[in-house]
Formats: sequence, C-alpha cells, structure tokens
Amino acid sequence: MKLIILNDYDQASEWAAKYIRNKILHFQPGPNKFFTLGLPTGSTPLGCYKKMIEYYKNGEISFEFVKTFNMDEYVGLPRNHPESYHSFMWNNFFKHIDIRAENAHILDGNAADLQAECSSFEEKIKEAGGIELFVGGIGPDGHIAFNEPGSSLVSRTRVKTLAKDTIMANARFFDGDLSKVPTMALTVGVGTVMDAKEVMILITGAHKAFALYKAIEEGVNHMWTVSAFQQHPQTVFVCDEDATLELRVKTVKYFKGTPKSWLLWGGEREL
Repeated sequence: MKLIILNDYDQASEWAAKYIRNKILHFQPGPNKFFTLGLPTGSTPLGCYKKMIEYYKNGEISFEFVKTFNMDEYVGLPRNHPESYHSFMWNNFFKHIDIRAENAHILDGNAADLQAECSSFEEKIKEAGGIELFVGGIGPDGHIAFNEPGSSLVSRTRVKTLAKDTIMANARFFDGDLSKVPTMALTVGVGTVMDAKEVMILITGAHKAFALYKAIEEGVNHMWTVSAFQQHPQTVFVCDEDATLELRVKTVKYFKGTPKSWLLWGGEREL
C-alpha cells in the first residue's frame, strides 16, 4: 500500500491523471490488446478527468483502445437525466476523448432484470481480461462505489439500498430535495474492485480526513469498506494535505519520505 500526499486538490488530480496516462502508455494498447480502466463518478475525480482530456487534446494519449467500466449507476433514473452517471461520464469525460461508445461500460439502472444486469457486468469484465487499474473515490463514511458501511468485503456487482447519509450527501445534486434522490443503485462490489490488478483511491478534503484515517491507520473493517484495500497487493491512495488531518504525524512523515518516482515505469523519473 502506498499513500501519495500532494499539497492540494489540483496537484492530487494532476498526479492521478499522469499516473493513469503513464499506465496506459506503458501498456501499449492496440486492436488486440485493450487497456481496461475502472472509473468513478462524483466531484473528486473531475479534476483528474479534466487533466486527462487535456493530455488527449495535446496528443499525449489516445483512448481508442481503452475499455472502461464504471463503478455504479442509480436505479430508476433515466439515462439522459442530468444527474445519471451515464450523463456525468459522457458530459465530463467520454465525449471529450476518442473512446468508442461500445467500450465505455456503465451499468443500466433501468434494466428489466437488475440482477441479470449486474451478472452481465461482471461477465463483461472477465471477457475484457479483468481490470488493469480501478480508480475510485470514497464518501466521508469510507464507502467506495455504493458499498455502504456494513457491506461485505467480498461482494460482487449487485443492487444496493443507499444509506441515509449517502442520500443526504447526494441531495445537493437534486436541488437539495431528498425526495428526488434515488434510494437504490447498482454498484460493483468490494470484491469486484479487489480483483483489479491495481487500485488507486482518490481522497481529498478535510471532510474525508477521518475516512482516510480509517483506511490507513486502523484495521480492515466492513463498516469502512475502503479499508479492504489495505489487503490489495497494489493499492495507491492519492490525497491532499487536508485529507491527512486525522493521520498521525509519523504516518504523514513516513509516506512523505517515500519517493514518488517508483510509480513511473521503473522509477526513472518524477511526475
């Protein structure tokens, strides 16, 4: 497990985007060799997506041979609703790059058989050869995707009822009206993300500080599902200074003393 501490949100976003860019370039994807990338929604990854769009427009990277699998989608929200995760991903990322629509996989929260949709999503990941890099964010209660506190740490893609805290946190996207916020979602499981070859978790802001503390300094606990990634062989937590406010001083000093260059193709140069 690695913890990368940057000064602020913008630096953390840029660092994460460079890491994803370099992973794809080093993989050398092609028509018979797709890079598979797991992606989150929410406010945290927006800066990262903006930087990756910039890299694409500068000719530094192509997504033509990249397959993406998103973490979650609301149940019952029309695909074209401005707050659906389909709309979020296409408006904030996909429509600005050269990814093919058939390679951008997002769960269908309006499927006739929701459990079949979840099983199909898992099968598509397997058919793609598994996820090379799964990027995620977390909520203040330490949930990843919609794996709310108490979720099984070996869970797979499934239908999930949202916790009250999550519904309240998401109300800001629905004019502050709790009655408009979906109460159920389709989500990849903790086990689904754990199967990825590598996981990168983005954690920024003081309101996520206690969750980062639980993820880094305490034991694995299904009430803080992000803590499961302590046991993944290749986990990178990327955070800003504000998110470290609950960590012990010696923890912060230890990780700040770890060279960041290990992340790049043999550690030959810094980000």
